[in-house]
Amino acid sequence: MPDKKKVKIISWNVNGLRAVVKKDFIKIVHALDPDILLLQETKLQEDQRTDEMIRFGTYESFWSYSTIKKGYSGVAAYSKLSPQKVTTSFLKPEFDNEGRVIQLDYKDFILFNIYFPNGQMSDERLQYKLDFYNWFLTVANTLKDQGKSLVITGDFNTAHNEIDLKNPKPNSKRSGFLRIERDVLDRMVGMGYMDTFRHFYPEEIKYSWWSYRFNARKNNAGWRIDYFFVTKDLIDKGIVKQAFIDNDVFGSDHCPVGLILEI
Repeated sequence: MPDKKKVKIISWNVNGLRAVVKKDFIKIVHALDPDILLLQETKLQEDQRTDEMIRFGTYESFWSYSTIKKGYSGVAAYSKLSPQKVTTSFLKPEFDNEGRVIQLDYKDFILFNIYFPNGQMSDERLQYKLDFYNWFLTVANTLKDQGKSLVITGDFNTAHNEIDLKNPKPNSKRSGFLRIERDVLDRMVGMGYMDTFRHFYPEEIKYSWWSYRFNARKNNAGWRIDYFFVTKDLIDKGIVKQAFIDNDVFGSDHCPVGLILEI
């Protein structure tokens, strides 16, 4: 039998790739040394990428862009492992056109990098967010029902439970911690998707996003809204070895979150 290999996957909402490149992005990535790096909120169009962004080290990169608004949304994936297939168009224009999803098919699992919508702007955007969740869960469940192992990561823009944000009560009427949004994550868990950080650390208080206001990061008044969910089979087979949140990495209002698999 061939030796198993550890694969480190890191997800990070960079809140503008051009901005974070000026804050030692390449150096940070080399220090983190992921096999696969997934970015959300790149805020880039294709012609705004630099050579340094497109390829560095031994990473291949894959991109999805907003086609309706410049400097908005966008996701990217960097991988040292060659995916068998990469999908950025899901034949759903209302979601495709905001550049929010990259699907990477590997031999042992399918990986989704997603920047889920923020629902705070208006009732319409909250509905869009809920519609997006429901659409994505249909996509994921179709693959899961075919026996595929899934890793779903990114900025979910929702804190799941009270342990996942500093001030749950004052935020209970705010998008990001509405019962209707949290119910979606409850449904995911009920469908057999596992929150890997909570699997390893059921009681640990750790956040992945802090407002730029009120010295929130300095005071650790944050939210845990960046996740790695996996299908239960990856836990049951012992493939998921570790999950982590790296609070020591700066450069964005989010910090990186990570997963280690052994395949």
